Amino acid sequence: MEQKLPHGGDWASYEIEYGHAPLDFSMNVNPLGMSEKVKQAIADAAATADRYPDPMCRQLRDALANAENVAAETIFCGAGAADIIFRLAKATKKGEEPRLLITAPTFSEYEEAFASEGWRVERWLLREDENFMIGEDLAAAICAVNREEDGGADVLFLCEPNNPTGIATDRALLAEILDACRQAGTLLVIDECFNGFLDNPEAHTMKEYLADYDNLIILKAFTKLYGMAGVRLGYCLCPNGEMADALRKAGPPWNVSSLAQEAGIAALEDAQHTAEGTKIVAAERQWLKDALQEAGYPRVYGEANYLLFNGPDGLDETMRERGILIRNCDNYHGLGKGWYRIAVKQHKENQKLIEKLKLAMETE
Repeated sequence: MEQKLPHGGDWASYEIEYGHAPLDFSMNVNPLGMSEKVKQAIADAAATADRYPDPMCRQLRDALANAENVAAETIFCGAGAADIIFRLAKATKKGEEPRLLITAPTFSEYEEAFASEGWRVERWLLREDENFMIGEDLAAAICAVNREEDGGADVLFLCEPNNPTGIATDRALLAEILDACRQAGTLLVIDECFNGFLDNPEAHTMKEYLADYDNLIILKAFTKLYGMAGVRLGYCLCPNGEMADALRKAGPPWNVSSLAQEAGIAALEDAQHTAEGTKIVAAERQWLKDALQEAGYPRVYGEANYLLFNGPDGLDETMRERGILIRNCDNYHGLGKGWYRIAVKQHKENQKLIEKLKLAMETE
């Protein structure tokens, strides 16, 4: 029996079973997909793919430094955000049983990566009756999570906005949490991979705090905003070059292909493509929320390019049979059966999804 994958985007097993591609709402990327400029950059880079890629990603880091307004030596590039998460688990490990604190629910890769390196993982439950929002009590508890006798977590991972809830934390509260982490000697890693889909990304990012806090790392990727999931390209902004070097040493060299590096440079130069994609998301997200509720799914959450909603058990299998993939979220700690995540796509695709969801509810 084929193993069930823990993430969305498993179009391959669907194609093997049905012989054609599904309408995939289980993965959340720019609804326009990858830009033509990026596709051309990848094609052009193929001519020199017989050479090893630059292991330091120098041109890409320079382009990122210009775009993010940070020093190039504080940037580390990886084969997607997952590569960096696993490297962080190695690079930041100290002692026999270091502690990682994560919210629940949140992206499963944090726990998987750190647990594989022997970290003890502790979860901070997010409650639906509080709209899955982080509260001030998290900042107050940083130093005493499950072990008051010897301090708090060594690393705290926050996904902003969170995956799969799509809920973002107010920046003033994030600053309070960051202060608490510094006092406790805790490294705060903020995953901003979906930040670009918020209504006001610049008002939410914690990038400006990097210059004053040596316990902050910001994780980003080309996967979502640029629609480059198959290219595998991510990066993180570190407080100093020493942390970037530690991440580089925590895994094999040449982790970012020459094609991916050229694709990243081209993506940064195509601001129009991302602007058009985020404009579609802003309009369609509200339409999709309203349509879901009208279709009989009242519990809907999300501020980015995906929505979390509650529905009948087995809804994902029903939709799969009808040609549409949605993300079953029952493997997220803190959720359980009946929770699903869907991407925000272009209007015709969203209409088709709602039509099928209405039919599914009518047959319940």
